[in-house]
Amino acid sequence: MTATTLEPSLPTPTRHRVSPLAGVRHGLTIGWRNLVRVKNAPEQLIGFVLQPILFIALFVFLFGGAISGDWRTYLQFVLPGILVQTVVFASMGTGASLADDITKGVFDRFRSLPIARWAPLLGAVLADLATYVVSVLVVLVAGLVLGFDFTGGPLGVLAGCLLVLAFTFALSWVTATVGLLVRKPSGVQALAIVVMMPLTFGSNLFADPSSMPGWLQAWVEVNPVSHLITATRGLFAGDPAAGATVAAVAWAVGIVVVFAPLAVWLYRRRA
Repeated sequence: MTATTLEPSLPTPTRHRVSPLAGVRHGLTIGWRNLVRVKNAPEQLIGFVLQPILFIALFVFLFGGAISGDWRTYLQFVLPGILVQTVVFASMGTGASLADDITKGVFDRFRSLPIARWAPLLGAVLADLATYVVSVLVVLVAGLVLGFDFTGGPLGVLAGCLLVLAFTFALSWVTATVGLLVRKPSGVQALAIVVMMPLTFGSNLFADPSSMPGWLQAWVEVNPVSHLITATRGLFAGDPAAGATVAAVAWAVGIVVVFAPLAVWLYRRRA
């Protein structure tokens, strides 16, 4: 007679099916959690507020007279570009915060919860979008104080700001992808700066491209940030900017279509 050993059955992993609407709700909840973290690190908020003011003070008062003859004329040219530059650089924070959460095991905790798998990514991007709004408001207030002439009216200013935020929302998916590829948070800034520097400084932000070498003019012409700056200048000033606006929107949509699914795929792969 042989004895039969019964092994305890292992629990079957439960898969939670989450509707897209519930996933968005989960993303908003995680986004709020990321925003609350700023309360414990107020230096981040100081950076969002002080950085745009420093950019405006340095570029307008330091280079304004040399480039345009006087700083007031240069302010009309450069302020929309500084607005774009501020939020584009701020988008690097999305990748850095993602890499930091992954390193600390926060995302492992998220994966154990009955939430949409992509909700942590959406939450990180939405939380940073809220901080971009703070930076945009700071630039607008600084422009009003210094005497920037918003001849495009409230609707033009609103359209310009929404266009900049939409483009930066798209760009956040690029930095999120970088954050999922690197092993340490410090690697995000090292890789992202390689992309952001040619996009911002290699654009029509600080000077008219007509004075640049031919090869650089060719890059400025195709640079998506140049289209965004041209569109924002036109909307703020009430000038026709339909072509640049369409180009900036097309770039934003294209970036989201490519990098949002790629970021979600990388996140699932790391899981």
